[in-house]
Amino acid sequence: MYKVNEIFYSLQGEGFHTGKAAVFVRLSGCNLRCPFCDTDFSSFTLMSAAQIAERVFAYSTDAATLIVLTGGEPSLQADAALTEALHRYGQTITIETNGTHPLPDGIDWVTLSPKAGTKIVLPRADEVKVVLTADTLRDLPRWLEVYPDAHHYLQPCSQTNTEDAVAYILSHPAWRLSLQVHKYIHIS
Repeated sequence: MYKVNEIFYSLQGEGFHTGKAAVFVRLSGCNLRCPFCDTDFSSFTLMSAAQIAERVFAYSTDAATLIVLTGGEPSLQADAALTEALHRYGQTITIETNGTHPLPDGIDWVTLSPKAGTKIVLPRADEVKVVLTADTLRDLPRWLEVYPDAHHYLQPCSQTNTEDAVAYILSHPAWRLSLQVHKYIHIS
């Protein structure tokens, strides 16, 4: 059984897939306590992989083939049984992870959002999306070296330091700006 905070249909608001229709599976719980996290970890429903897949596919259309496993930290719960249940319908599964735990087989796109002071265990990432804080700033060159083939995004922290992110990117053009578009247009 999985602790599911919520399952909803919306647009991806961050990173490489910004603007794409997606079904989000927000799993509850995390091994980190980031001050800017917007997930209520005390709220969840226990669901099986089959129940999650059924709910996800109730939202699915030909235009919405993207599933986003998010949290909290989804790698604490996501496993092969869940990815197999979701893939039965041919969907693309993405995960947004802090990278501190291994990922199950069956993840099609890995969005790594590393946090300062943590040990990253992922051998690959399709995109690296760093929330800009004073602590994450010093590690930015490292992510270009460790994941040179990934797309690299710098995201302002809760829309508070957008100017700093822009200035950094102008000086370091290997990075791209990721805005939390869903917050600007007031959708989930």
